[in-house]
Parts: sequence; C-alpha cells; structure tokens
Amino acid sequence: MRIILKETIDTLGIAGTECEVAAGYGRNYLLPQGKAIIATPQNRKVMEQTKAKLELQIAKERKIAEEIAAKIKNIVCTIKAKVHEESRLYGSVTSHDIKDSLNLQDIILERRSILLAEPIKEIGEYKVPIRLYKDVEPEITVKVIPEEKEGK
Repeated sequence: MRIILKETIDTLGIAGTECEVAAGYGRNYLLPQGKAIIATPQNRKVMEQTKAKLELQIAKERKIAEEIAAKIKNIVCTIKAKVHEESRLYGSVTSHDIKDSLNLQDIILERRSILLAEPIKEIGEYKVPIRLYKDVEPEITVKVIPEEKEGK
C-alpha cells in the first residue's frame, strides 16, 4: 500500500514523503490515526501544495532536536547496580534504567529513542547514542557503578 506521511514517523520517514507499507499497518493504524493518507494523484497534488508548510515544520523539529542534542551531549548518567562477582551485575542495565536516570536530571526522553544495542551487564563506562531526530544522534556517557553493600 502506497501512502503519503502527514507527520514524521521514525520507522518510515519524514512528513510529506511517500512510502510503501503493509496494507494492514496502513489501513488499521496510519490512516485512522491521521498520520498518513493514501497516495493517489489527487492527494499527491494536495501534499505538493502543503510541502512548504511541511518543510518549515521539519526545519523547526530538527532545530529543536539539535538544541536538545547540544544540551545532553555532555551528560553523564550514573547508575548504581548490585554486583555479583568482581564486575558482573546481578541483573542488567536497560534503556528503561537509563531513561529513569535521565528523568532525575530533568531530561525527558522516550525509552525507544535510547539506542542501547543490548543490556549492560558489567560495571564500567559506556557511550550510548540517543536518537532525537533523523541524523541527530548525540551520545551520552552511562557509568555503571557498584551499589554499596549495607553493613560494611
């Protein structure tokens, strides 16, 4: 099914682009939510007319993303975790834990924008990319430190 996006969707593209999606995804999600329209010659003409407005919106979204990127580029996110052996963790540090730690520093992000390839399972310092917008991916530093044991 060919559709034209009315708003930017991370997995598909930016607003105003035409793309191919599964029929069920388009029919059951994108069209009812108003996130896309069916790509017909008439709808293409309408989207061409609104292209200038979309380009302004895209530039605005990108500028906001770049401002946030400059703000979080030097952030160090420290997470305390229980240690099993010397440097192995009992559990693991996931993107959810990183999101919670960033929320404590007044940085509100969606969990899915934290691009953690796999959960962190050892103590150390890691660089984790954050996707704020297409091609705007600053890296934050995540420090995993051992939790102090009680009674010692």
